[in-house]
Amino acid sequence: MSGERQDPVRAAGCVLWRPALSGHGIEVALVHRPKYDDWSHPKGKRKRDESAEACALREVLEETGQDCALGLRLPTVRYTVDGRPKEVEYWAARALGGTFTPSREVDRVVWLPPVAARLRLTQPRDRDLLNALTATTTG
Repeated sequence: MSGERQDPVRAAGCVLWRPALSGHGIEVALVHRPKYDDWSHPKGKRKRDESAEACALREVLEETGQDCALGLRLPTVRYTVDGRPKEVEYWAARALGGTFTPSREVDRVVWLPPVAARLRLTQPRDRDLLNALTATTTG
């Protein structure tokens, strides 16, 4: 068994944003997952024969209640979970509206300016994605 390459777990998600309610800049949605007690961007595993784009849209809707429009492709994130490689494709996505309903998977969603979101995110890789988004929306 050792030495065999495992196929990565394939997943997709979004850095979900909207124009700030103040009228200045943007706000980013972060989800809280009680199972891990972490703050992250909405994402999840792809279903069989599901495209990465369809998965990203579905996961945003399931985790935040928001419909969204995919925008710029962001960097793909690769890491290991329980010894198995995981590959998550990301997009910037503009929120189009919806209503959040807490679930066992995601119990809270917050909308924060990028500076505050950067501080709230648990994983450095998620901060890198936020940096990639803000580089495109502010510059």
